[in-house]
Amino acid sequence: MFKDKKTGQLTIIPIAHTVLFHGHESTVKINKELGDQVNQRIIRDGMYAIGLTLSDRKSEDYTEDSFYSYGVLMKIQDIKYLKNNYQLHVDIVDRVEIKDIIQDQDVYMAQYELASDIDDLDEASKKDVLDQVKKLIHETSQFFKGSGPFVEFIDMQNDLPTVMASLIQYLNITVQRKQEFFEIRSLKERSLHFIDLLMEQKAALELQMEIAEKLNEKQNKHYRETMLREQMKAIQEELSEGEEGESEKSYEEKIEAADMPEEVKKAANRELQKFNRQANGAEKNVIQNYLDLLVDLPWKQSEVHDIDIAHARHTLNQRHYGLDKVKDRIIQHLTVMKLKKNKQGSILLLVGPPGTGKTSLGKSIAEALDREYVRASLGGMRDEAEIRGHRRTYVGALPGRIIQGMKKAGTRNPVFILDEIDKLMTSYSGDPASALLEVLDPEQNNSFQDHYLEVPYDLSDVFFIATANSLKGIPGPLLDRLEVIQVSGYTGNEKWHIADRHLVPEVLEDHGLTKDQLLFDDETLKNIIDNYTREAGVRTLKRQLASVTRVAAEKIVTEEVETPFTVEPDMLEDMLGRQVARHDKAQAHNPAGVVTGLAWTPVGGEILFIEGAYMPGKGGLLLTGQLGDVMKESARISLSLVRSRLAHLTSQFEFDKNDLHIHVPSGAVPKDGPSAGVTMFTAIASLVTGVKVDPKLAMTGEISLRGAVLPVGGIKEKVLAAHRAGIKKVILPQDNEVDLKDVPEDVKAEMDFVFASRVEDVLFHALEIELAEGLVASEDGDTSASSSIH
Repeated sequence: MFKDKKTGQLTIIPIAHTVLFHGHESTVKINKELGDQVNQRIIRDGMYAIGLTLSDRKSEDYTEDSFYSYGVLMKIQDIKYLKNNYQLHVDIVDRVEIKDIIQDQDVYMAQYELASDIDDLDEASKKDVLDQVKKLIHETSQFFKGSGPFVEFIDMQNDLPTVMASLIQYLNITVQRKQEFFEIRSLKERSLHFIDLLMEQKAALELQMEIAEKLNEKQNKHYRETMLREQMKAIQEELSEGEEGESEKSYEEKIEAADMPEEVKKAANRELQKFNRQANGAEKNVIQNYLDLLVDLPWKQSEVHDIDIAHARHTLNQRHYGLDKVKDRIIQHLTVMKLKKNKQGSILLLVGPPGTGKTSLGKSIAEALDREYVRASLGGMRDEAEIRGHRRTYVGALPGRIIQGMKKAGTRNPVFILDEIDKLMTSYSGDPASALLEVLDPEQNNSFQDHYLEVPYDLSDVFFIATANSLKGIPGPLLDRLEVIQVSGYTGNEKWHIADRHLVPEVLEDHGLTKDQLLFDDETLKNIIDNYTREAGVRTLKRQLASVTRVAAEKIVTEEVETPFTVEPDMLEDMLGRQVARHDKAQAHNPAGVVTGLAWTPVGGEILFIEGAYMPGKGGLLLTGQLGDVMKESARISLSLVRSRLAHLTSQFEFDKNDLHIHVPSGAVPKDGPSAGVTMFTAIASLVTGVKVDPKLAMTGEISLRGAVLPVGGIKEKVLAAHRAGIKKVILPQDNEVDLKDVPEDVKAEMDFVFASRVEDVLFHALEIELAEGLVASEDGDTSASSSIH
C-alpha cells in the first residue's frame, strides 16, 4: 500500500542510538507514554509508521529539530506491552526523505517521500565489490573468536545491499557516521564508502591487537611479581616477621574506623573496589596513596575542650612581654569562641614588622587552647595547586598544603598558622590568594574542595591565624575575610625585658651554658639594643646575643675567665665590632630654617632634620633628599601658607627675587608620607622670618591649604624616637592626643606635649609668633589682621 505511494503522512517512531536499514526486520522499543499515544494512530494507518533516528544523545526529551531528515518506512507486524514499554516487531520497507514534521498534540507526524536506492552498478561491478567485501571480512575475522558462523553467513549472501546493511551494524563507528552512510542513495558511491569503512576498521583492529599483545606481556610480568609478593608475605606471616607478628589492618577496617561522612565513605569504597581489581602497577599505587590519605585524614568530631580564659591570658603573658593590645584582642576572640562553644568565627590576621612574635603568638594560642599546632609558609607561593592540590590524573599529584596540614595535625580543630600571606604571588599557574578565599571564609570552608581529595572536607572547626608584614600585598577580597590585629614594634624598654626574660635564657640553652656560667649586665643589654640592632622586632637582638655568647663560651671553655663571667658594656666592641645602628641626636642649636621632625619607619621611629636655605633667583622652590610626591606637595602647600599667613612679617623677604631650597638629609633613603607638613611649614617660616627654633623641640603632623593641622600615624614610635634623641618638647596634631595612651608613662613624664589644631598654634609654640584672633579664626586666608613676635 505505502510502498506504491511515494508520498504521504505517518506517525513518527523515534529511534535512539542506532540506524535502521531497509530490507531487514527489527525490534523497536518505545516507552509506555509514547506507545499509548501512537497505538491507535498506527492501527488507523494500517500498521505503518516512519522510523527516524534521533540526532541528540538524550532520547527522553526531543523536538522536531532532534530528528535526522532521512528515515525508514516501517510495517509493524506485532505490538507487545512489556512492563513499562512497548516492543514493536517491524519490517523495514524502504528509505524515506522527510519533507516536513508536524506536531499533533504530543505526537510528531512526518510528511515523507520515498527515497529508494539508485542502482548505478552493473552485475559484474556488484560481484567485484562483493568479493572485495568478503575478502576484508575474512582478513578481519582472525581477530575475533567464534566468528565462523558469521563469516559463513556472509559467504552465502549474494545481494550487495543486504550484505552492507547486515555488516554496518557491527562496525565500531558512531550513529552519525552510520546515518551518513544510510543517506547515500547511489549504490556505487555507497559501496566505495563501505569498503573505506571496512579498511579503516581493519587498520584499527590490527593496532588494537598489537597494543593488546604488549599489554599482555606486561600483565603477565605483573602477575608473576604479584604472586611472588603474595608468597613472600605469606612466608613472613608464618615466620611472624610482620609488625608485632600481625598483618596490617585491611582498608575495609580502616575505612570503617575512620568514621567518614557517608558521601566520603562511598567514594572510599568505590576506590577500594578499583584497587582490588588492579594488578600491581602505577595505577594501583595512585589509588593506594589516595586511600591512605582518606583513612589518615581526621574525620571524627574532635573533643571539645572548654576554653579557660584565665589560663589563656596567663600563657600569653608568660610567653610574650608587652603587646598588651594584641593580647587583649586575642583574649576577646577566645572569649567569643567560648560563648559560641568553640565554633570558629572570623579569621585572625596578625600584621606587623618581622621579628615581633606573630608566629610565636600562634603557638601560644594553640597551647592556651590545648590544640594541635600546624604551620604552612606561603611566602613566594605562585601555584594555586599548592592550596587546592593537584588532580590525580597528573603524574606526581599531591594534596594541597591545607589538607596536608590537616593530615599532619590528626585532629579537626587545630590552630593553623598561615605565614607570610602577604607574599603570595600570581603566575600562569593561577592565583593562590584567590584559592585561599574558600579556605578563610567561615561561610564556605565547611565544604572545602581539594582537587586531589575530590570530596568535601570540613574546615569550620579549624582556628586559622594568618601573619603578614604589610597589608599592601593582600588582595581586597581576601583581606575582607580577615580580622586584622596590628602588632607594632617594641620599644627599647620592652626589648630589654624580652631579652632579660626570654632571649638570654634561650641563647644560653642553645649554647650549652647556664646563668651560673654567663651573665649579661643590664647596661650591656641596653647597649646592644641601642647600638647594635635597628629593628622593630627582636630577631637581630637574639642573633647579637648569640654572637656575644659564642665569644664568651670560648673564653669559658679555655678557662681564660672565671665563672660566672659577666659581659660588661665596654667588652661589646671587642665582641661585636663597631656599632651598627646610629641614631640622630638633638643638636645643641639650630640655625634659622632648620627644624626637627619625626618620622615612622618599619623598624621604629626616627628624628629627621628639615633644612631650608634661600639664594637669589626667580621665586622657585627646590626640593632635595629623594622626597616622594606627598612630601613634595606638603612643601608647596607650606610655601603657600607662609606667603598667605605671614605676609606682614615677611614683607622684607622678596619671594620673587629669591629661590627657596628645602632639603631632608640622608638623600640616598627614599622618604614619603603625610607627616612632614608642619615641619616644612615651620622651616620655611623660620627661614623667611629669621627666627630660630628650639633644637630640643620636634614636631609631626600634616597640613592643609586652609591651615588645619591633620592627624598622622605612628605616634608611639615617633615619641620614643624623640625621647631617645634627647627631645624635651613635641608638637602633635590635636586629634592625636588620644594616641599618647600607647606611650609608656616613664617617657611621657620626661617630655612636654603641645597639641595644635591650626598652623597658628604651631607658629606660636615653635617660633613664638602670635597672630591676631581675626586671622586665627579666618578660613579664607585673609591676612589683614595684625601679628606680632614675642
